[in-house]
Amino acid sequence: MTIINDVKITDELIAAHGLKPDEYQRILDLIGREPTFTELGIFSAMWNEHCSYKSSKKWLRTLPTSGPRVIQGPGENAGVVDIDDGDCVVFKMESHNHPSYIEPYQGAATGVGGILRDVFTMGARPVASMNALRFGAPDHPKTRHLVAGVVAGIGGYGNSFGVPTVGGEVNFDARYNGNILVNAFAAGLAKLDGIFYSKAEGVGLPVVYLGAKTGRDGVGGATMASAEFDEKIEEKRPTVQVGDPFTEKCLLEACLELMASGAVIAIQDMGAAGLTCSAVEMGAKGDLGIRLDLDKVPVREERMSAYEMMLSESQERMLMVLRPEKEAQAEAIFRKWGLDFAVVGETTDDLRFRVLHRGEEVADLPIKELGDEAPEYDRPWVEPAKPAPLAADDIPQADIAEALLKMLGSADLSSRRWVWEQYDTLIQGNSLQIPGADAGVVRVEGHATKALAFSSDVTPRYCEADPYEGGKQAVAECWRNLTATGAEPLAATDNLNFGNPERPEIMGQFVMAVKGVGEACTTLGFPIVSGNVSLYNETNGKGILPTPTIGGVGLIPDWSKMVRTGFAAEGEAILLVGAPEGWGTHLGQSIYMRDIHGRLDGPPPPVDLEHEKRTGDFVRELIREGIATAVHDLSDGGLAVGLAEMAISSGIGAAANLPYACDPIPVLFGEDQGRYLVTVAASGAELRAIIERGAELGVSAPWIGSTGGGELRLPAAQPLAVTQLKAAHEGWFPRFMEGELPSAN
Repeated sequence: MTIINDVKITDELIAAHGLKPDEYQRILDLIGREPTFTELGIFSAMWNEHCSYKSSKKWLRTLPTSGPRVIQGPGENAGVVDIDDGDCVVFKMESHNHPSYIEPYQGAATGVGGILRDVFTMGARPVASMNALRFGAPDHPKTRHLVAGVVAGIGGYGNSFGVPTVGGEVNFDARYNGNILVNAFAAGLAKLDGIFYSKAEGVGLPVVYLGAKTGRDGVGGATMASAEFDEKIEEKRPTVQVGDPFTEKCLLEACLELMASGAVIAIQDMGAAGLTCSAVEMGAKGDLGIRLDLDKVPVREERMSAYEMMLSESQERMLMVLRPEKEAQAEAIFRKWGLDFAVVGETTDDLRFRVLHRGEEVADLPIKELGDEAPEYDRPWVEPAKPAPLAADDIPQADIAEALLKMLGSADLSSRRWVWEQYDTLIQGNSLQIPGADAGVVRVEGHATKALAFSSDVTPRYCEADPYEGGKQAVAECWRNLTATGAEPLAATDNLNFGNPERPEIMGQFVMAVKGVGEACTTLGFPIVSGNVSLYNETNGKGILPTPTIGGVGLIPDWSKMVRTGFAAEGEAILLVGAPEGWGTHLGQSIYMRDIHGRLDGPPPPVDLEHEKRTGDFVRELIREGIATAVHDLSDGGLAVGLAEMAISSGIGAAANLPYACDPIPVLFGEDQGRYLVTVAASGAELRAIIERGAELGVSAPWIGSTGGGELRLPAAQPLAVTQLKAAHEGWFPRFMEGELPSAN
């Protein structure tokens, strides 16, 4: 059959598809002729950064991806981890950054929809979601609009679909003014013998289109996500998809029912690059060809071209290879749920990807090369220079009480209640801890005691100052937050957000951050089982802060032993578990230096991974033995902010001491890593025994004070009423969203 090509392929058209001249030459060499317009679109979709990872593959291979509990690592729609009793947790994190900046409501909503499909495509019912959001400076004219739209989009989709949002992050920095980050996480539960994969098997089997109809929304979305922004950003609005959570809920139920019927051989979500990517990936993984007839694809718009149909990113769609004898049963299930079901092609044995439209062949390409032979680059990179240490006597002073109140009421440390109260955090009835704690916790349905903990973490300012230590810290903090509930951290997913990898300094940030992430995951036994890389996050040459977000999952065997962040009772001892000498003194890159003194100098706090492991394991033992009554890991703001957060969460005050006669500023506001605040209902010999037990394990756990009263009493500071702390903490976000325009501080 003759290949039909009715569009002249020009240099301008090639560049508009995000293909470099040498990449286009590679296409010519591969197929031995000029591609059709549809084929050019297919190559641009499969070979862009978002789908092919062509700049990051080399470094992603260095990450630890296996472990005793890992069932499926990277390479599928989501990772799969064993949680005992024949159960598994399926999870992944993915970005929807560019679409959310262009059209915040639909960009964020379809980010949620896409990550949920990644999970239930594997056969899992979603049970939890999180989101990690980064916005520009609060006083930037677009920030409030973007916050409102993104939060509404996440809530509008997730609430309607019916999955609880149990955690996440929201941060502000001027470096995100022109390119916000929306990283969406979802987790689901499945049985170990009920996991479904995307590898097609068998020749001559029907390829079935499932779900919603195809429209023109999202055409070229994956290519758009692989390019920088410029002053023509508004022209990209049509590349943003439009979501329908109610259709997705029907799709979930129909897919799970279909999977239970035994009809499914392989199934793939139509996400980035839509029909193109899903069909190519299914065929290539199974060493099979795929033939598609676009005249059979359900559409909702007239006169759609083959190009538009192949590159549309319309939402709520799946592609499946079906057992032929089950076709009638499968169709009946989808019709019952009010969804489209259409046989649109078949598997072949020729390793070709053939596309027919209106009786003509518009694409005939080698399927393995489309998926496996995308360009792979070893980009030049330079290791970022490390900032000079702060001088030992460089400790700028401030009124401690005033500084603490200002930090608690700042853009980055204030309560996110305004955000998470727009999300349904309790739907499904299994949420044990909701946003505002160290980690979200959800009961495992059908089990009396088992629960899962979820956390998302990264500190971009640390990564900017030293991406290697920043990458380590992102993993370590996520691991600590899971541990702080009593969970055993099982595995992680990553969302690596960076600027233009063609700039050696940006590629250097990426490389060093990945090295840090890999070392931390290896030492902590916390493998990366899924993830996403988002590059070219910059506008007019100005990049974001390097932001390697880590999403983690932990297992709690008995949730009755779980602890919370808030003080549990009055009259309990407070231990600073993992305290270094001096209880912590590292002020470099701290919130105190940035928000109180306007300084962004010094190195970030170093991360001692062996210390992290010892300390976390000890804390987990105290929790599971019922000794610890409350636990909170220390991070932004240091000891003073950690104590204040525990007091705010519980309404109970506390009094803290200094270890010796010293300057209280670095002790209270230093951000040394590997530390937890732990309360115990013990005193005298019993308390000493706990401290000595830590010492035997190489973990310092000094007594630093006691809970009680209605005030937080810190050394060398005026006492602060817990109500005063809470008012400062809760006030910033509502005032900001009501129209006040505070500075970033």
